[in-house]
Amino acid sequence: MTTIRIPVQGGLHIIADELGMRGAPTVILGHGGGQTRHSWDRAGHELAAAGYHVINYDLLGHGESEWEPEGDYSYRRRAADLAAIRDLAGDSFAFVGASLGGLSAMAAACHGTVPVALVLVDVVARLAEEGVDRIVGFMTANPDGFASLEDAADAISAYYPDRPRPTRLDGLRKNLRRGDDGRFRWHWDPKFLTTGREHGSIPDMLDAAAWTAHIPTLLVRGMKSDIVTNEGVADLSTRIARLEVADISGAGHMVAGDRNDQFNAAVIGFLGRVMPPGA
Repeated sequence: MTTIRIPVQGGLHIIADELGMRGAPTVILGHGGGQTRHSWDRAGHELAAAGYHVINYDLLGHGESEWEPEGDYSYRRRAADLAAIRDLAGDSFAFVGASLGGLSAMAAACHGTVPVALVLVDVVARLAEEGVDRIVGFMTANPDGFASLEDAADAISAYYPDRPRPTRLDGLRKNLRRGDDGRFRWHWDPKFLTTGREHGSIPDMLDAAAWTAHIPTLLVRGMKSDIVTNEGVADLSTRIARLEVADISGAGHMVAGDRNDQFNAAVIGFLGRVMPPGA
């Protein structure tokens, strides 16, 4: 694995982990809002072991990627970032995007960076507003951060009591940064929630796009998710002609974290059919 810096517009850089061999079909992994690329660590290694070239990136304003000075985190901007990342891919590439990463992938395809295949992880064009409000409420609940990693773990457990509280906090540490005051804050720019909100409409983008008629797309859905409803799945199926759905039992919105083996099997199985690593 190699960590790379990818130049994007405005003189900024995105940080990504690159795995596997260049020249193989590429899988570009985009995490959810408020996460970092480390949420894909295991999936990235398994995809590389399956024969894919993997680019696992921190979205702009997240993790080690730089923050947008003007707070422009619109879909158009994220689509431009993905166009720059795509330049490191071979002729065949797929997007795998969770939540905000999935919305960004759809926007990129609608703005001309069309993949061979698309995997959407617990995200649809029309999200359940109550679930979105709950996530935003959690993300904005501690603007002054946490005194310790244990406090951050307690906050996550209160938000998501169905997931066992981790006994080791190494993974959580990757999603936090420690300030000069010694407090831990989430590793993302708060502006991505409060500015640059003129994102445009994903449903409108999809309805105007040609790729939705022919690009094979997999929706990996957490069956305990409060973000993706049956109505949202049905709506997406009217917009993307070649949509398949993999329901992951026992998983919430953070599908890969909740049921990693099932998630990896569904994604690698799908990509193996529509974009074989030896192709």
